[in-house]
Amino acid sequence: MSTAAEVTLVDFDDVLASYDPAMGLEVHVELNTVTKMFCGCPTEFGAEPNTQVCPTCLGLPGAMPVVNAKAVESAIRIGLALNCEIAEWCRFARKNYFYPDMPKNFQTSQYDEPIAFEGFMDVDIPLEGGGTETFRVEIERAHMEEDTGKSLHVGGATGRIHGADHSLVDYNRAGIPLIEIVTKPIMGSREKAPAIAKAYVAQLRELIVALGVSDARMDQGSIRADVNLSLAPKDQGGLGTRSETKNVNSLRSVERAVRYEMQRHAGILDAGGSILQETRHWHEDTGITTSGREKSDAEDYRYFPEPDLVPVAPSREWVEELRATMPENPTVKKARLQAEWGFTDLEMRDTVGAGAFGLVEETIAAGATPQSARKWWLSDMARRANESGTDIADLGVSPAQVAEVQALVDAKTINDKLARQVFDGLIAGEGTPEEIIAARGLAVVSDDGALGAAVDVAIAANPDVADKIRDGKVAAAGALIGAVMKEMKGQADAARVRELILERLA
Repeated sequence: MSTAAEVTLVDFDDVLASYDPAMGLEVHVELNTVTKMFCGCPTEFGAEPNTQVCPTCLGLPGAMPVVNAKAVESAIRIGLALNCEIAEWCRFARKNYFYPDMPKNFQTSQYDEPIAFEGFMDVDIPLEGGGTETFRVEIERAHMEEDTGKSLHVGGATGRIHGADHSLVDYNRAGIPLIEIVTKPIMGSREKAPAIAKAYVAQLRELIVALGVSDARMDQGSIRADVNLSLAPKDQGGLGTRSETKNVNSLRSVERAVRYEMQRHAGILDAGGSILQETRHWHEDTGITTSGREKSDAEDYRYFPEPDLVPVAPSREWVEELRATMPENPTVKKARLQAEWGFTDLEMRDTVGAGAFGLVEETIAAGATPQSARKWWLSDMARRANESGTDIADLGVSPAQVAEVQALVDAKTINDKLARQVFDGLIAGEGTPEEIIAARGLAVVSDDGALGAAVDVAIAANPDVADKIRDGKVAAAGALIGAVMKEMKGQADAARVRELILERLA
């Protein structure tokens, strides 16, 4: 009963009527060290396959590993940010299992002695109508390990091993430093379980970026989430048999995977079946999971201490030195800046949701007002990013340039409509905003002679509108302003045009 075709999904509300969900989230973070965890191979993303390997990360006989000190420092920083205790002494272990992307046939990881343990993160869950609710997620451990290689299954329709003609393996990623952050079972989440999972991974990603230990790009796999889920009969406590959905690589998918697995488990249990403890694959296109392999318990991995590595014993002085360099918590920072900027809860939520929080912050720092910075990034830039399928930060317009364009609007050199053409030029690489304005002839016309002539033409062409203004219906001036702006291709000073119209028709 574990295949999608054989399972009838239960309505989400009906799941909650009969069962209590329990979640566990395992997030793998690739560190941005220059070299790998136990050797000197580079870690650059996107290199030609199997060009960043050596005897150590390939597990060749006689090769000896050496721990990457920068990775240890990053692990401690992550542990401190998650309110963890930092071990005074910890060591690595060998996790033994065979898989083609594991060149050594074991993974060097940490087992019963992680570098960080017993922490927590307070997660803010958005509420309908604005505001948030805080839910505490307890952290069991954050431990160091190495990443595996990457398998490419060729010839099939799905990219999975089933149905493929052959498989290729790229070992460039094998040995890249990882931190695995494991939560304790998340109980009592009920209907909020999908939202809590998404918010936790989102806040964790923000924290990792703020620490500067990883770019945390889910699209490149530098942060990946495994979703463990089980159901137990409602109000009876305890845990059911869990499934583990592997390598979920977007925030939206984390939320959807939790919801889907709750509905799938309930369908199996309602039909009298039992849940198979297994790993599962998430399919972004169809929104379902499919079976991977039966999941081993810890004892099946035959963990034993890594004989080729000495224990890691960070001094308390070093830990305190790192604690003193910790950045402001992103959640605290957002609350502080929201108050400073005067954003409503909805405005702040939209800013963060668009991926524009940091861009707005930098634009304000460059001299723009909070509202003008938010206006450009969440309207014009967000639209362009959506139309081109580009990340908003990769459009080719910097926060400093947005602030410069807004300063030109404030100085009445250009207006908002002309500013959009300036942004076109910036994206096309045509130079600075002032160079683009000069080259394209975008400057606003404020000369009374030219404006007055255009106003006279508009009044003559619209005598009925002119009569309404003479009769005191000043709001009708908008139609004449529009006519003048059209005549002057949007380059008229609208405020001065209005003044001239009212002067002539007073």
